[in-house]
Amino acid sequence: MAIEFTKYHGLGNDFILIDNRASSTPRLTPEQAIQLCDRHFGIGANGVIFALPGEKDTDYTMRIFNSDGSEPEMCGNGIRCLAGFLAELEGMSRNKDRYRIHTLAGVITPQLTEDGQVKVDMGLPRLLPGEIPTTLAAADAKVINQPLEVAGQSWDVTCVSMGNPHCITFVDDVAAIPLESIGPQFEHHPVFPQRTNTEFIQVVSRDYLKMRVWERGAGITLACGTGACAALVAGVLTERCDRLATVELPGGTLEIEWSEIDQRIYMTGPAERVFTGKI
Repeated sequence: MAIEFTKYHGLGNDFILIDNRASSTPRLTPEQAIQLCDRHFGIGANGVIFALPGEKDTDYTMRIFNSDGSEPEMCGNGIRCLAGFLAELEGMSRNKDRYRIHTLAGVITPQLTEDGQVKVDMGLPRLLPGEIPTTLAAADAKVINQPLEVAGQSWDVTCVSMGNPHCITFVDDVAAIPLESIGPQFEHHPVFPQRTNTEFIQVVSRDYLKMRVWERGAGITLACGTGACAALVAGVLTERCDRLATVELPGGTLEIEWSEIDQRIYMTGPAERVFTGKI
């Protein structure tokens, strides 16, 4: 039986979107997702996203399989793409511009804006070691500028969870980081029992950051929405940046705000439809 799909990207972070509203079980297995994400023998993507029925008081549920078959709790660029896909599925029957989406990281609310962007309420950042999770600090202590030995040198890292784990380190030049070799060593470091996403951040000014990322389960990607959110939080915690800043990634820019009013993180960026097909 053929399955229709739509491919989207958010700043080059690309996904295969599948209409799964008729069932609460993903229509593909993780092994099939691996095959589809292969850039030579499949469609090519960083992950497969399923739009499932909502749970409790939500409109929809999001499930995602990474290109290695693992399942992350959430994906910032992915949920913007999902919002665009849902609007496409609903078509003319759509009578609202925002969705409450159940994810493994909690309820996330993306909103389609008039200029074609998607603004996402990413919720509250989580800062305690048990929430990230990491063993880098005591249970009641935040991991801020904590030394971590990786690849034979010491890095000062700050850890944040946006429903998924992030390890952020600030560097003078992100372009000089050997991401392909060092990224896996961060991801699989024993202090991160569920592995980690890793962001290298260059502070251009208090309202402008440059970022390169190694994503857990996907490797080097052109953008990471949750990572950009975590990077801003780390920048504020280490007094390097303001609460509202542009984060430049290889695929483009995101606007990130850590609101002083409600302490929630808001991410604004594009979601672009690429093509449709059947598998």
